[in-house]
Amino acid sequence: MSAKPAFEGEHMKLTVKELAARLDCPYEGDGDAVVTGVAALEAAESGDLVFLAAPKFRALLEKTRASAAILPPGEPLPGIPVLRAADPQRAFVRATHFFYQPYRPEPGLHPTAVVSPSARIGKNVSIGALSVVGDGADIGENSVIFPQVAIYPRVKIGQGTVIHSNAAIRENVRIGSRVVIHNGVVIGADGFGYLKAEDGGHIKIPQKGIVVIEDDVEIGANTTIDRAALGETIVRRGTKLDNLVMVAHNVEIGENAIVAAQSGIAGSAKIGRNVICGGQVGITDHAIIGENAIIAAQTGVTGNLPPGAFVAGCPHLDIRVWRKFWALAPQMYDIVKDFKRLRARLDGREKT
Repeated sequence: MSAKPAFEGEHMKLTVKELAARLDCPYEGDGDAVVTGVAALEAAESGDLVFLAAPKFRALLEKTRASAAILPPGEPLPGIPVLRAADPQRAFVRATHFFYQPYRPEPGLHPTAVVSPSARIGKNVSIGALSVVGDGADIGENSVIFPQVAIYPRVKIGQGTVIHSNAAIRENVRIGSRVVIHNGVVIGADGFGYLKAEDGGHIKIPQKGIVVIEDDVEIGANTTIDRAALGETIVRRGTKLDNLVMVAHNVEIGENAIVAAQSGIAGSAKIGRNVICGGQVGITDHAIIGENAIIAAQTGVTGNLPPGAFVAGCPHLDIRVWRKFWALAPQMYDIVKDFKRLRARLDGREKT
């Protein structure tokens, strides 16, 4: 972070004493020192709050111009007021919410928005320029629809949900409360389902199901979530999907899962609670991934995983086996040469 951006809503001022009370952590030093924002160690200015992520960054802390810092217990004082927290990064993130609020337009309907007379719009909803809300749609109070969003007929959206520009929410999709949908997301497009025809062509399987997004989900830019062929594609409460994630028809993703960028989940796969998928993970169709499983980046999951599994590689292997394999991989050429020499000697003895 080379410089501190000017965030919308970054005008709050808190003393170190007040901040410590909000974070429920002790402080040391001048409790009346004023904090007006947050920043990285190397970019901080007077008024900023910083945190120490690891001892290796101590040199940056000593040079910082920040007004206060969050440190773990036992870390020596750096010459500025300090808040103590067992997990400084977590406390810093909580503090960030006091000083930074994302841009939020005023409630109201832009003159160029097109809203069906049969749509239900809750209190304090903002609908931006050139957005379209279809017949029978239901948008909960305090939600924000940014410009150029397409909301198809009979879509239901809960309270406090934010949908950014160029997202498309297809017919009959159900979205919960406090959901954040970033730019370019498509929810409810047809699943990829075809049968081979006798003439060599393809017969489209009708995709008549829906998508259900539960509360407190966040969906990254240009992610796609396909509607079910039958029934529902479901993203459970608290799950976070990164940018460019592909969720196919009839997939179910459990609560509080994390799926990183460019991952793809094939049709009818079931992802358990608290699963973590690294970037560019591929999960085969109908796979069942147990809760709390961890899938390393670029893993190809070819079957079911038990709860708590930790896998890597393609096809996937237990992480311990995968590490052993790749520790040996650089030696494979020499091992093969030795094997060929031994085989040649053995063949010579057999002939003799």
